[in-house]
Amino acid sequence: MRTPEEIFAERLATQTDVADVRDAEPGAFVLVDSRSRQAWEQGHIPSAVHLPTADIPSRAAELLDRRLPVVTYCWGPGCNGATRAALAFARLGYEVREMLGGVEYWIREGFPLRTADGDVTLPPDPLVAPTGEACGC
Repeated sequence: MRTPEEIFAERLATQTDVADVRDAEPGAFVLVDSRSRQAWEQGHIPSAVHLPTADIPSRAAELLDRRLPVVTYCWGPGCNGATRAALAFARLGYEVREMLGGVEYWIREGFPLRTADGDVTLPPDPLVAPTGEACGC
């Protein structure tokens, strides 16, 4: 039986959150949007690469540098698409983490979304985003 310490260490090794993704050094990983083309065009995180989950086995090698870790995202907490995408990358041998909260929490924390009309940034939602510079966790 795994200890709580092992469980939580595993979660931190396989998950990240929107603030950590936003604050990461450029080039530290490849951010992959695993949603459909229609969802991508509706709006996506500016630095992301579009690679729907179903296409990961056939297209990952041509689009991604295997030496870089991958972070996957989908719609949000009510969707396990990022988990399925992360599993597909793990099966191919990629180092991968899932971004908790998905594009929903990216938007709700006030981070920019790229749309056909340009980047859009909404004010942070005070019910889910820190009102200061950081959450302190």
